[in-house]
Amino acid sequence: MSTTQKIKIFDTTLRDGEQSPGASMNMEEKLRIAHQLEKLNVDIIEAGFPIASEGDFEAVRRVAQTIKGPEIAGLCRANFNDIDRAWDALKFAGERGRIHTFIATSDIHMERKLKMPPAKVLETAVKAVKHAAAYTPNVEFSCEDAVRTRLEFLAEMVAAVIDAGATTVNIPDTVGYAIPFEFYNIISYLRENVPNIGKAVLSVHCHNDLGLAVANSLAAIQAGAGQVECTINGIGERAGNCSLEEVVMALRTRKDIMPYENNVRTEHIYGASRLLSTITGIVVQPNKAVVGANAFAHEAGIHQHGVLMDKETYEIMTPESIGLNTNKLVLGKHSGRHAFIARLQELGYDLTKDDIEKAFVRFKALADKKKEIFDEDLDAIVADEIIRIPETIKLLQMNVSSGSFAAPTATVELEIKGKIKKTAVMGDGPVDATFKAIKKLTRMKPTLINFSVGSITGGTDALGECTVRLDLDGHEVLGQGAHSDIIVASAKAFINALNKALNAAQRKQVHL
Repeated sequence: MSTTQKIKIFDTTLRDGEQSPGASMNMEEKLRIAHQLEKLNVDIIEAGFPIASEGDFEAVRRVAQTIKGPEIAGLCRANFNDIDRAWDALKFAGERGRIHTFIATSDIHMERKLKMPPAKVLETAVKAVKHAAAYTPNVEFSCEDAVRTRLEFLAEMVAAVIDAGATTVNIPDTVGYAIPFEFYNIISYLRENVPNIGKAVLSVHCHNDLGLAVANSLAAIQAGAGQVECTINGIGERAGNCSLEEVVMALRTRKDIMPYENNVRTEHIYGASRLLSTITGIVVQPNKAVVGANAFAHEAGIHQHGVLMDKETYEIMTPESIGLNTNKLVLGKHSGRHAFIARLQELGYDLTKDDIEKAFVRFKALADKKKEIFDEDLDAIVADEIIRIPETIKLLQMNVSSGSFAAPTATVELEIKGKIKKTAVMGDGPVDATFKAIKKLTRMKPTLINFSVGSITGGTDALGECTVRLDLDGHEVLGQGAHSDIIVASAKAFINALNKALNAAQRKQVHL
């Protein structure tokens, strides 16, 4: 391969990533992620599935209107109504708008889901691509469940949609079934057996059910694929998608055997990871490659000695290459507004004057309680004060009494749709009593699936962070809350989840 070959990075955090349970985002949150992807300089942002709901349509339209660098894609099934609706949202991006249409091609999907013979599926795909190409030459077609598709039919389908006008053809591992050498062989087969393959970019979209999404994507690149579809932190349905940061840093680190280029500005990777975690509440596991808390930590004495002598002995990339500031101590109570704003910008936050003022007031209040303010504290402040959905339910005040002799009792006062309500409820513990009081006041009956607490930074003065996962009428939501009192943090997380449930648009989930 030529050393100048470019691999396009197609980010689907706002579409496939949002299909991760509890990861639903509102409009402003999607726009924040889109702006961060613009900073990363990804080639394509898949902003949503326009026909799924009014909320998805509006999100794609707003991203298409707002983001100026990357191409903007919208997903649609292989039918004219979907394609028309997608272009209505994407047209604001002009020539950067990409219609991404798909249909399943594996025998199991055609027989049991579509209930269509292969010839009809092929005809449907060709008609859809031609219809999309009438709007724009920037058309991508995906063969859903390509990995389990018969190779002869897959090659026939790819050739047909390219003739119809597709300029990108995506080969998804929809169920995360493939292993690397198998995926390499699939891409190689297509390059050798599709006569017009040179007229389109071959793309891959790998799921991580066997933990091989990144490995399969790299194998596909080595076989000749020119685009990788991925998400920040690898979020997505089931076990997730190919991780953007892992595939990009693998290409950057191993140029000795993978001489490919991409346009991603890697110094914005860590900021993108933190922002997504802050917005969705999906915490990155400590041992996650590239962006995990332990990615640059060295515990063993022999490793520590080597790193002190020369970092390259045990580090294959630098923290700075992904935008990680190794000096995490940033601010204190004597820090001014300019330093505060500068640090927020370094962390990837672009806030309005009003939002900066809100965050600064909260920062000063926290600085009076803590000697040292860390980046993680700033993330919590921004999440708590700014990255919030509209609050139908607001926590006004609360008090909890608990101990080894008294029955735990929570007194909670909420503002619900402008009306103030107050109650006191006993429970099995202080958190249980608090949650019961909130349920009583809101008359909502969610099921608590998961509850976790932790300190955001070290020390007894650390902010406590709580994350809850609730099920409400079959819809899973994540809630986050941060406070120096962990019971208050728990209440805020519970209320945040309820607000998300109240504001969540009903989206039709599409598997790709």
